[in-house]
Amino acid sequence: MGIRALIGDRAFYRRLFAVMLPILVQNIITNFVNLLDNVMVGQVGTEPMSGVAIVNQLLFVYNLCIFGGLAGAGIFTAQFYGKNDHKGVADSFRGKIYIAAGVITIAMTILITQGETLISQFIHEGEEGLDMAATLNYGKDYLKVMLWQMLPFSIMQIYASTLRETGETLLPMKAGIAAVLVNLVGNYILIFGKLGAPALGVVGAAIATVISRYVECLIVVIWTHTHKQRCPYIHGVYTSLRIPGELVRKIVFMGLPLLVNELLWSGGMTMLNQCYSVRGLEVVSAMNISTTVSNVFFCAFFAMGNTVAIIIGQLLGAGRMEKAVEEDRKLIAFAVALCAAVGVVMALLAPAIPQIYNTTDAVRRLAEDLLLVVACTMPVHGFNNSCFFTLRSGGKTIITFVFDSMYLWVLCVPLAFILSRYTAMPILPLFIVIQLLDLVKAAVGFFLVKRKVWVKNLVKEEN
Repeated sequence: MGIRALIGDRAFYRRLFAVMLPILVQNIITNFVNLLDNVMVGQVGTEPMSGVAIVNQLLFVYNLCIFGGLAGAGIFTAQFYGKNDHKGVADSFRGKIYIAAGVITIAMTILITQGETLISQFIHEGEEGLDMAATLNYGKDYLKVMLWQMLPFSIMQIYASTLRETGETLLPMKAGIAAVLVNLVGNYILIFGKLGAPALGVVGAAIATVISRYVECLIVVIWTHTHKQRCPYIHGVYTSLRIPGELVRKIVFMGLPLLVNELLWSGGMTMLNQCYSVRGLEVVSAMNISTTVSNVFFCAFFAMGNTVAIIIGQLLGAGRMEKAVEEDRKLIAFAVALCAAVGVVMALLAPAIPQIYNTTDAVRRLAEDLLLVVACTMPVHGFNNSCFFTLRSGGKTIITFVFDSMYLWVLCVPLAFILSRYTAMPILPLFIVIQLLDLVKAAVGFFLVKRKVWVKNLVKEEN
């Protein structure tokens, strides 16, 4: 296979950018504002920043459970749309409602009853003498308010994911832009007490986030129900919440592994951060800076992953198997090249970004080093993420579960646990060792995609 097999024609890239750019722009704006939000909270002090970072790590698990739970039904949404089956799209939409309701009920119960205990697991004394009790209190105050954003977030994801899977990527982007602007203005007013408002610190940041979630949710829901010609599946979608039994069985069969995968993966990432936190609160602060900044750059491979799922899912649903294989190869190649370029930019900016935080020099230096490590591994992340969404688009959810979560819990988490608790290895080499394990995952992903185990039409027999 020559280099030409990895490069598409103009039509291919027009289609790629039409799907990817709105998702990319929305993700960049969202994560950039999250970065500004993080910097604003960081101006209040290191302890508030650490408390907020810990809670956001816990909410990260919930967010990914919503993504993973909806993804199972989303596989069918994309393929039903490729088949031009609007009834099938409506049925998969209803499936998402049930899934989200279950996830939010469980998550809120855990966070309300065990939130303080979970936050405490990340708070350890380090070398900088940071106030652990204050960090816990900031985290508890922030969590109490952030619980109110979980419902609108879930509803918005049900609608936005369906819109993307049916080719409507611009509206979720516009709603995301509106939400982050509301969040940014709200942060400025409520964190620092501007325009006559009280200075609420971390609570102000949480209130602004809740308001922005409701704004985004309302925009997406209202637009969908007022544009039924462009969203024909939404017509009468609530007249009955019944879903065909066979589709329920298939969604459960394919969606449950995705939900469990996202639960275990996000839980595994949280466990990794907990292992890193053993080295002290300054590590929590540095990891918070590194993660928040990295997420802006991670938008590249997150957007490409969604693009792979949408384009390949629609091709498989339309029965164009060879075309799906050909385009998937080009999509993965583009993802790796894009992430390599993004990694270079990230490395160049790594020394400057931590300097804008109101924290200690030790935290800034560690954050810079962590960013440089992540920048070097960006192409690997891009490849792995594209492989994951390729496998998922063909319904190979059991394989994606092994590829994603089993790798994390069998290799990464145990090694991080041992190195953090039974050795004196400093945080930076520990972090590098765990990051390099992604090369093992890349080798497995290459093998699975090359074997074409994912090339399958899941809706050809659906009515």
